Amino acid sequence: MLKKALYLIAIFFFFSCGTKKKRTYSTTPRTVSVEASKEEPPPFEIPKKEKRKNSRAEDIIATAMTFSGTRYKYGGTTNKGMDCSGLLYVSLKENDIIFPRASYQMAEEGKRIKIPQVQKGDLLFFKTGKSGKRINHVGLVVDVKGDDIKFIHSTTSRGVIVSSLREGYWNYAFVKATRFL
Repeated sequence: MLKKALYLIAIFFFFSCGTKKKRTYSTTPRTVSVEASKEEPPPFEIPKKEKRKNSRAEDIIATAMTFSGTRYKYGGTTNKGMDCSGLLYVSLKENDIIFPRASYQMAEEGKRIKIPQVQKGDLLFFKTGKSGKRINHVGLVVDVKGDDIKFIHSTTSRGVIVSSLREGYWNYAFVKATRFL
């Protein structure tokens, strides 16, 4: 019985390997020619208002990035140590924007936006406490590439760092995003 099965398999492979596949495309190469336009398209201009907003966001981000590596200190607002809301409070203040000091108060400012609308300079808010009753953490969006959102913030374990919203912990603790510019 086993010999017959092996014999049938061998015959099957012998005949299936020798079959010729049917060609379904043309053998002559296809050529396409397109005439070039003599006019150059007008350059894409970003509106002045948009340029100012982007420039302001970049300035705030640059200020916040100068604190990268600063250790965490509850209530801190200096290079010796700072917390998450202290980082944003100082970064905004140095760019002439007055904002509340605590993260839960910051969450009440600006316009709430959806994740696909997030841009550089927007704020992300989190509930990281054990009780999870109110917002207690904030981060500043520094980069957006597709669905990967990077934000700078101050963590108790690593100080001021840039993290991704895709990271499980931050994705789970995320509450909302706001735009204030």
